[in-house]
Amino acid sequence: MSCANHDHECLGWAATDPSGIVSPYKFNRRAVGSDDVSITITHCGICYADVVWTRNKHGDSKYPVVPGHEIVGVVQSVGSGVSRFKVGDHVGVGTYVNSCRDCHYCNQGLENHCQKGSVYTFNHVDADGTITKGGYSSFIVVHQRYCFKIPDSYPLASAAPLLCAGITVYAPMVRHKMNQQPGKSFGVIGLGGLGHMAVKFGKAFGLNVTVFSTSISKKEEALTLLGADKFVLSSDQEQMKGLANSFDFIIDTASGDHPFDPYMALLKTYGVFVLVGFPSEVKLSPVNLNLGDKTLCGSTVGGTREIQEMLEFCAAKGIQPNIEVIPIQYANEALERLIKRDVKYRFVIDIKNSLK
Repeated sequence: MSCANHDHECLGWAATDPSGIVSPYKFNRRAVGSDDVSITITHCGICYADVVWTRNKHGDSKYPVVPGHEIVGVVQSVGSGVSRFKVGDHVGVGTYVNSCRDCHYCNQGLENHCQKGSVYTFNHVDADGTITKGGYSSFIVVHQRYCFKIPDSYPLASAAPLLCAGITVYAPMVRHKMNQQPGKSFGVIGLGGLGHMAVKFGKAFGLNVTVFSTSISKKEEALTLLGADKFVLSSDQEQMKGLANSFDFIIDTASGDHPFDPYMALLKTYGVFVLVGFPSEVKLSPVNLNLGDKTLCGSTVGGTREIQEMLEFCAAKGIQPNIEVIPIQYANEALERLIKRDVKYRFVIDIKNSLK
């Protein structure tokens, strides 16, 4: 093992005010502790969370904000107590970088549900009082518990979106045993960064996958590019009514406001509806939930065990997100395009070759 450390000065791109414009910014990372891993970042995915906190959408941005929580790279050095990683390993860091490590959920490997609150990868107060800074940067220092081994055969650029978009849909699908019921009917609402991964996982699990979208322009990409079995224009009321009581599972990745009753009516008895998007409200008739003993639940990301399992599953099955690789100098344009949903289906910043 190596205890060598990066120069503590880190080069990143940060937003300094609610305009959300990111630009070059230098800051210091902590020294490598005994349980820490120092990672040279090669790629970082762009998530809508980057828009939220660079633009202070929740009123809690702590400027300067260095965004990015879909981080992949190569281990540069490790602390003396690190046993899971070695210099040269391909690794990833997701949406959180710390937790209490002692509560019921942390002990179950569900650190994302830490009872004292998990520490987010950027714009959050860490245990030492510093503000976390994300992956739009040259390197990061993270406790080994929150690092994940990426199989050597798996492309690093493709691994980045798995650490948020991928795990956000994989975790609830496995939790509800969708991976153990081939042939069951599975609906995906929305075809963005999360939705396209839900389609890929659904097909890998042997499910019969239907994509629901308000845009007929998504039909060709859903069926041909992503391999969905069916496409339904959700604004077509007759088509929707004809599918009543026909779905075992539905996962809703849409964050824009939309009705829920038309989709709840599609579920079979004991059907499961999982919401992973963030609309401003959820309204539905109790009749569409209670009759048929249906389940409506939410989900965010996954715990450390689930994330490692997903990475290994994707490598074994050859599942890769569809990405557009960009230089960091294009980050502001990419964030604008993300707001307009003009990406198929995830931007990934080539940190290694563009952050100088």
